[in-house]
Amino acid sequence: MLFNFQLSTPKEGLVDITAEVTEAISESGVNEGICVVYCPHTTAAITINENADPDVKTDFIAGFDKVFPDFESFRHAEGNSDAHIKSSVVGASETIIVTAGRPLLGTWQGVYFCEFDGPRNRKFYVKVMGDWK
Repeated sequence: MLFNFQLSTPKEGLVDITAEVTEAISESGVNEGICVVYCPHTTAAITINENADPDVKTDFIAGFDKVFPDFESFRHAEGNSDAHIKSSVVGASETIIVTAGRPLLGTWQGVYFCEFDGPRNRKFYVKVMGDWK
């Protein structure tokens, strides 16, 4: 089953989408299988990271801004080359194991939509495959 979600994003940051992913898995009826979370944007990404301390999200963006700054020498006319680079490094998707009808995530893990060029209205997809309940 394929699920389509929409969200409004900040200028730059991580948006917790764990609840939406969990909802899609539950609604799919899949008990054991896999779930792919996919971002169809070239200046955004999907990642799994800590969801207990909100400072991790802030540090994530600060670290990326330091490693991939917006150089004046970039030639891309839209002026968001750093966002394209960040998106490619993080990646457009994550694959999550589904077991007992739930995403198999670590105690401190959450699924995040990473915005590198907002604010925008974005979408992401969740594809759930596996054995039915």
